[in-house]
Amino acid sequence: MDQYNIALIGFGGVNRALAQLVAERNDRWQTELGFRLNIVAVTDLNLGSVVSQNGIDARMLVETQWEKGGFARLSGGSADADNEKVIKQAPADIVAEATFTNPNDGEPAVSHCRWALEAGKHVVTTNKGPVALAATELNALARRRNARFEYEGAVMSGTPVLRTAKTMLAGSGLSGFEGILNGTSNFVLGRMEAGLGFSQAVGEAQALGYAEADPTADVEGYDVRLKVVILANELLGASLKPADVACQGISSLTVADIENAAKDGQRWKLIGSAVRQQDGRITASVAPRRLSVDHQLAGVNGAVNAVSFTTDMLGAVTVTGPGAGRIETAYALLSDIIAIHRAGPARPTKEAAE
Repeated sequence: MDQYNIALIGFGGVNRALAQLVAERNDRWQTELGFRLNIVAVTDLNLGSVVSQNGIDARMLVETQWEKGGFARLSGGSADADNEKVIKQAPADIVAEATFTNPNDGEPAVSHCRWALEAGKHVVTTNKGPVALAATELNALARRRNARFEYEGAVMSGTPVLRTAKTMLAGSGLSGFEGILNGTSNFVLGRMEAGLGFSQAVGEAQALGYAEADPTADVEGYDVRLKVVILANELLGASLKPADVACQGISSLTVADIENAAKDGQRWKLIGSAVRQQDGRITASVAPRRLSVDHQLAGVNGAVNAVSFTTDMLGAVTVTGPGAGRIETAYALLSDIIAIHRAGPARPTKEAAE
């Protein structure tokens, strides 16, 4: 049985949920998966940082009501979050990166991932920015340092869309995809079908926690654009940047648009897609589309996500599942750790870490 030391960078919903899973399921993981997780470091801009050679009680981390700078109360703790120092020096085998990230340059998550990989530590992340903007660099760095850079949760949270396509659809002649990749916009469109105006539907999404105070990234398609870049680059061998993907959101749609589509047996959905053209070029876009009610994506409702892959041998293959949620996204980190464990050895070699 292996025990892996893990550092949590960011202690918001996702990494807090991972700590909760560690507290509740470590014994089960030892039996079912062959490893345990030992949290040796946590950083958070609001709470500070704490590092422990022997490990930090995961249940205590989750159940304590922390005040600003509260990690300073712990042995080895500080009110300051020195992410670079913690990532480089903490005795961690794996770094779980789950911070807020600027979608324009991927920072600070790109630097967090780079520091960890340079130190020969594996990285698991749910952040779209580093994958969409720096995956080539970070994967190359991981190979040089005998480490792994894993990011299953960057597209559909806990739904394993990347691994499904890479493993289950290998050799099927994958030539493109189209998907509903943002639960917030999908929820808003559903509420507009019920008669709500756009602003009212967005307000309801915010009240329910589906949308941020500034919902622009969701409703204008910017979140989907990053996910399209990731899928196209990972699965179709593209080298797209976000600027290469034409992007239109749903803010211009009206209730009348929704009603007119319904009269024609259609539904509006925000679709992110990419396709390999006959000359080998990969073209991609994000835009609202009217789908026939018998389309494989038309029945995807609420905050659920789905991707339909176009293959030569199987036709359309659709993967549907949760695209958000604390526990669901934390499971994506666990699935990355499982992949690292199964690839073995999960601990980088001494030479790689030096």
